[in-house]
Amino acid sequence: DQLDAYSLLSHRRAIAAVEAQSFAREILLIADDQGEHKVDEGIRFDASLEAIAGVRSFLPDGRLSAASSSQICDGAAGLLVASERALRQHNLTPLAKVRQLTVCGGDPVIMLETPIAATEQALARAGLHIDDIDLFEVNEAFASVPLAWLQATGANPDRLNVNGGAIALGHPLGATGAKLMSTLVHALRARQLKLGLQAMCEGGGLANATIIEAL
Repeated sequence: DQLDAYSLLSHRRAIAAVEAQSFAREILLIADDQGEHKVDEGIRFDASLEAIAGVRSFLPDGRLSAASSSQICDGAAGLLVASERALRQHNLTPLAKVRQLTVCGGDPVIMLETPIAATEQALARAGLHIDDIDLFEVNEAFASVPLAWLQATGANPDRLNVNGGAIALGHPLGATGAKLMSTLVHALRARQLKLGLQAMCEGGGLANATIIEAL
């Protein structure tokens, strides 16, 4: 089934990213009494389609399970956002610039569809087409979210969450937005690509989308 296959893909992409040290420039190591953790603990390096399919769904007739949902985890992330004036004053070199951003409200019950509307609005305001975007980060709250987003937008699935997503890496509440943006910026720069779009749901039917340009 599509949900299970996508969940496995999230783990496989995260594994490939770890092995390629793609997260090295994103992670600030902080030692604790257990030493330094260099690899996200949520990644299932032995993930298989059979194991994912074997996890019981939340509802008797449901499709989603813990294996096709984002992991609850601890995490912290930070971004430095500055004006052009501040860059000049402090002699800073930016990694990327914000081209467009938007926040949308949708149905507070069927709330996980709103990243689609936010994406469409951000693209329209920027005068861009979905095919103009080189990479996408869409939060994997559940596997159904990026899959529905792909179906609605027609985006190239090979450009989406190229280093895995929250199903494999976790969804630290209050930090996910900054975490995804950091990954998007570095993934663009590592591939010498230009435009990226991040979309994610919020509580109560809200969602936001941000288009950035790597510098």
